[in-house]
Amino acid sequence: MSTAEKETLGFQTEAKQMLQLMIHSMYSNKEIFLRELVSNASDAADKLRYEALGDGSLYEGDPELRIRITLDKEANTLTLSDNGIGMSRDEVVSNLGTIARSGTAEFLKNLSGDGKKDSQLIGQFGVGFYSAFIVAERVEVFSRRAGLSAAEAVHWESTGEADFSIESCEKADRGTTVVLHLRAEDTEFADDWRVRSIIKKYSDHISIPVQMLDTPPAAKEGEEQKAPEFEAVNSATALWTRSRSDVADDEYQAFYKHVSHDFSPALSWSHNKVEGKLEYTSLLYLPGQAPMDLWNREAARGLKLYVQRTFIMDDAEQFLPLYLRFVKGVIDSNDLSLNVSREILQQDPAVDAMKSAVTKRVLDMLGKLAKNDVEKYQQFWKAFGQVMKEGPAEDFGNKEKIAKLLRFATTHDNKVEQTHSLEDYVSRMKEGQAKIYYVAAESHKTASSSPHLEVFRKKGIEVLLLSERVDDWLMNHLADFDGKSFLDVGRGELDLGDLEDEEEKKAQEVLAEEHKDLVERVNKVLAEKVEGVRVTSRLTESPACLVVTEDDMGAQMRRMMEAAGQALPPGKPVFELNPGHPLVLKLDKETDEERFADLVDVLFDQAHLAEGAQLEDPASYVHKLNKLLLELSA
Repeated sequence: MSTAEKETLGFQTEAKQMLQLMIHSMYSNKEIFLRELVSNASDAADKLRYEALGDGSLYEGDPELRIRITLDKEANTLTLSDNGIGMSRDEVVSNLGTIARSGTAEFLKNLSGDGKKDSQLIGQFGVGFYSAFIVAERVEVFSRRAGLSAAEAVHWESTGEADFSIESCEKADRGTTVVLHLRAEDTEFADDWRVRSIIKKYSDHISIPVQMLDTPPAAKEGEEQKAPEFEAVNSATALWTRSRSDVADDEYQAFYKHVSHDFSPALSWSHNKVEGKLEYTSLLYLPGQAPMDLWNREAARGLKLYVQRTFIMDDAEQFLPLYLRFVKGVIDSNDLSLNVSREILQQDPAVDAMKSAVTKRVLDMLGKLAKNDVEKYQQFWKAFGQVMKEGPAEDFGNKEKIAKLLRFATTHDNKVEQTHSLEDYVSRMKEGQAKIYYVAAESHKTASSSPHLEVFRKKGIEVLLLSERVDDWLMNHLADFDGKSFLDVGRGELDLGDLEDEEEKKAQEVLAEEHKDLVERVNKVLAEKVEGVRVTSRLTESPACLVVTEDDMGAQMRRMMEAAGQALPPGKPVFELNPGHPLVLKLDKETDEERFADLVDVLFDQAHLAEGAQLEDPASYVHKLNKLLLELSA
């Protein structure tokens, strides 16, 4: 394509929406555009350094990496240039015309139109280059990829509306230059002092120099006036290489925003230098809000990996287990080789040792946060609790540590918020209580009003209320805590052990004997649908309930597997009757077998509904219920 030819292309739909949103929602914090552009330029320098490990000619005789910012008050422009890796024509179209993030369309659907709320949502997204349009009415990009000829450079231009133009151009030096034609109301960003202060605020930690022209003092009489020279505005040392005592909290927060592209501050961080058998530095952050692609297990995740200060890759997932995929940060190793690849990382024993230590470090950080700042930990749990619940299944070695970090809703206060730890629960256990009781249901409301809780409420025994999809999975792998096993109150025969006195046990045996005939009659009606029928002491207000057999899958897990398309063998519940309930007493006296069968079916369907299940034949249930109501009112 000759320099005269110009191609106009449309933005990807999501990019177009994001641009409009950026321009209208971020006006209260406009200066972040510079942080994002400097961050991109720094990444481009990192990528060149990495590629040049295999091909030194990419430096083109200019190995000193830098970012330069020049201002022109008269033209009202801000220009940012880097001598990093640069972009080819295809890379320009791909990187500046689309938002290559999974779930973008879904994310945009969640926007409310309220600028303040939406600007926080944008923070979950990480907007990078597009932030230029917050202050610029027109943006030009000139880029040449290292290794390509001067004539293969590209000129990209857009006003941030529906489309952008792209054409070939000449560019002698490699890298990318971004020219921002500032809006009339944003002339402050062409002011030298203002721009310097933003760089110091947000980009001091960038490990290559961010340079601006100095203003030399006026020449003395007879001396020649010195020309302005470029000088570094930032300290240009990698923040994680500095001593912890030398780094202020706001520097740590600025660096977090650089590595995570998150707009909100980190909740906590841990900065450690490890020496000995392995030598590495880790700087790990706990985010305050969940990224939009948290639930996409295939999404890019992991730490920024450096080897001996040289950037290697952006998302090295080998250093943390999947359930800690929200952790952001940097790991800088002295032991790995500079030509390390993802495949090598998977087989290197040093990586396993580092993963084990880094995982422990994150769990300790979470433990400290939970102990020292309950409010912040609750914020963390709200954002990442469901992910943490994947931990016991994935990381058996740290099961106890993870269990202490879990939070639950319980019958102690019946609140929907998960605020109670297992240690809290154990400290409140009744004398003689040997197990930790829980109920699992589709929703908190269904769990807290489950008939299985009736005897526990009567006796004042606390029960964990589980209502998230991951909960059944969690309980299958948790098994016990502090020497006490977990017990699903909706599974198997109820045995309260020492919480039930001998008198109560005897009374239960007498009831079972007295209602032998009723149990037999009910069993005949439900023979095809149930594993068995029995009288129970677990109910105080409900006439009946369904119980999963000891070996069967929980109802919640079954529904989840079926929804995922798993073919499962049919499971039959046990039907339990409350012999003291007026409806059951009435049932016992019913002589009309057809009516008896209808009553049993209605009670069976009601027990299904009470646990949040769908009826197989709702029309039949309604028909039988209406028939019984008519008979009662006759």
